[in-house]
Amino acid sequence: MAWWAGSSAGAPLVDDGSLDRLEELFTSDVVYDLTDFGQEPLLGVAAIREAAWALGAANPVAHHVTNVVVTVSADGRVQVRSKALGIKADGSCGSVSYDDTIVRTADGWRISRRKISPRRTPLGGMTESG
Repeated sequence: MAWWAGSSAGAPLVDDGSLDRLEELFTSDVVYDLTDFGQEPLLGVAAIREAAWALGAANPVAHHVTNVVVTVSADGRVQVRSKALGIKADGSCGSVSYDDTIVRTADGWRISRRKISPRRTPLGGMTESG
């Protein structure tokens, strides 16, 4: 379960402002997919760091990762789907899904791709069965 350090360590690092340590979480060429927010994917750790600094006080003060589902593929990649709650300074809360691909590197397990999808409607937007 060493991969878990890669998947869950991000929340405390970001919440503590330890953006200089993002290489402990992501591969250097990570794809950080924000297309569901209407933004282009961020490519590389430096781009993630710059975006977080640019967001400044609008960043959540706390990220809580939960409901983790893990799938290991034959090629050794680990797919992790989880939910995250972001709590803002004003007390408002947002919910997203993380879809991570985690790979083993010489430095340990790292996220090579993260897709973040906002959760804005109940039942995934479905209004009836079938």
